[in-house]
Parts: sequence; structure tokens; C-alpha cells
Amino acid sequence: MAIIAARQLSKTYPVPIKEPGFKGTLSHFFKRRYRQVEAVKQVSFSIEPGEVVGFLGPNGAGKTTTLKMLTGLIHPSSGQVEVAGQVPFRRAAPFLHNITLVMGQKQQLIWDLPTLDSLRINAAIYGISDSELRRRVGELTEMLSLETKLTQPVRKLSLGERMKAELLAALLHHPKVLFLDEPTLGLDVNAQVNVREFLKQYNQQYGATVLLTSHYMADITALCDRVMLIYQGGLIYDGGLGDLLERFAPYREVKVELGQSYDATQLQAYGELEAIDGCIARFIVRRDRLTETVARLLAELAVADLTVTDPPVEEVIGRVFQAGVA
Repeated sequence: MAIIAARQLSKTYPVPIKEPGFKGTLSHFFKRRYRQVEAVKQVSFSIEPGEVVGFLGPNGAGKTTTLKMLTGLIHPSSGQVEVAGQVPFRRAAPFLHNITLVMGQKQQLIWDLPTLDSLRINAAIYGISDSELRRRVGELTEMLSLETKLTQPVRKLSLGERMKAELLAALLHHPKVLFLDEPTLGLDVNAQVNVREFLKQYNQQYGATVLLTSHYMADITALCDRVMLIYQGGLIYDGGLGDLLERFAPYREVKVELGQSYDATQLQAYGELEAIDGCIARFIVRRDRLTETVARLLAELAVADLTVTDPPVEEVIGRVFQAGVA
């Protein structure tokens, strides 16, 4: 049985229309007009317990609005949604005990207090006993490598340490469903890797279901076998990450190390020239022309080395969004 199920989920916002200038301000004050903006349009999907699903889309595509409907922060305009057997916007206690929402650009920890004090507040809210709090904090701090940081004021922590502490606070009540909105936003490479490894370990240990949005494709490739793509409020793809690459990447990347310099105009005759850096050129070539193109490159240019690979996953997804269709 699906732990998250959305059926024809939609959200429409009324947005005020205001004309510029003093006259427009007066008109806006006395007789306000609105236009309807469809942030999410009839989105349907289901997620099984224990799945880690990437939820991708460009800015303004509807990702955060969908997460807010799934977590009960806003009421859908139409459609149905259930999370852990509950209707989110009713915000019943069993629902709130089973979910958590972590947003990379927002914090729940109190800035001037040690993390441990905020954890005690969360424990009181969720009815966690002192002995159970110590056990859970000890378990999670070991997984997150935060043992020496809990007694420091939050403002003294580095950004990576603060994000780990936010995850600890969000997971203190052992939720079944994790909604993560840009959890590695702004972190350096090492901190991103640490957060990914923790999330993978937490999912494996507790069987938690994770719906993850991120602009860092390394988060998606490291954690998710399944991805959903949303574009202009509509779901345009729902399936395996590997299937996405196969379906939307009818081309290969050909990287050529040349024995001499060539003009970019000369190289463009061999395919779509993505980049050139000194004697190294990168082409995007359709699969059906790959053999012919490689043969021409080897026969007509001074090639020192040549490799053929799949294009980066972020490039594939970028092309999907540019097309706007599935």
C-alpha cells in the first residue's frame, strides 16, 4: 500500500494585478483585480514505503508548493492526497508524528541556544521521555558525527554542522516520511557528501520514505533510483533515473584530445560542439550517427585520444525541461 498518494492534485493562487503609478495604486486599493496562477496542475503519483524519490524541476515549477500540500501547510485547490494514511491538511496528531519537513533555506533551531536545548523542546512536543531522548540523540549524533557540537550555540556552528543539527532535530521523533527540500543547499562538497551518506544510512536502517528536491544532481544520483520531473506545474516524467537517461538522451558525449589546435568552425562540422578547451573538444552526437562521426574524427583529425560516454545527468534533465514535454 502506498505511503504517499496524490490524485489529480492541483493548487491555484489568486495573484493581485496592479497597474503602475498613483492611479494604479488607487484603483488597486479600492477595486482589486486578480489573475489565477496554476502552481500545480492535476499531479498524480504514489510512493511506496521505504522508497527514496527525487522530485525535480526548475525554479517556479511547483516543487515546493507540492511539498507544502503533502505536509499539510497549504490546502489543495482540488484533488486528493494521503500521507501515511492521513489527509495532510487536517494535521491530525498521528500524521504530524509520522512526517517531517526539512527546508534547506529555513531553520527550526533557536539561533542563540545550544542545539541540545532545541532538541529538548522538540522532545517535549512529541512526548519523548528523557531516557528515550538520550538514546535517540546518542544514536543520531553518532550517525551525523555531531557528538561535540550539541552544547554550542547554533550560531557558532558551521553551515554544514547546522544542517546536520537541523536533520537531527527533524528526525528526533523517528518519522516514517521525510520531505526534504534542498537539504544540501549552500553546503560545501564535503558537507554535501556527509549529508547524503547520512540520509542513505537512515533510509536503510529505519526504512523511512524520502521525497527529495535538489538542484544538486549528485544528491539525486547518490540517493534516488526513481525521479519525478515537474514542469510548469505538471508532472512530465515519473520513473527510473536510468530509464530517464535512456529515454531522453538519444545522443552520446564524445570527448576528443587532439594532437594539434583546430578552429571551432572546423570542429563544428563533426557534430554539436559543446565545449573546446585548448586541444580538448567535447561533442554531443546522436546515437544513430555515432559510428559515422567517430570514424570521421579518427580519419580526418589528428586524434591523440577519444572517449565516448553518456552525457551528464544534469544536462539530460536540462534538455527535458527546455523541451517541456515527456
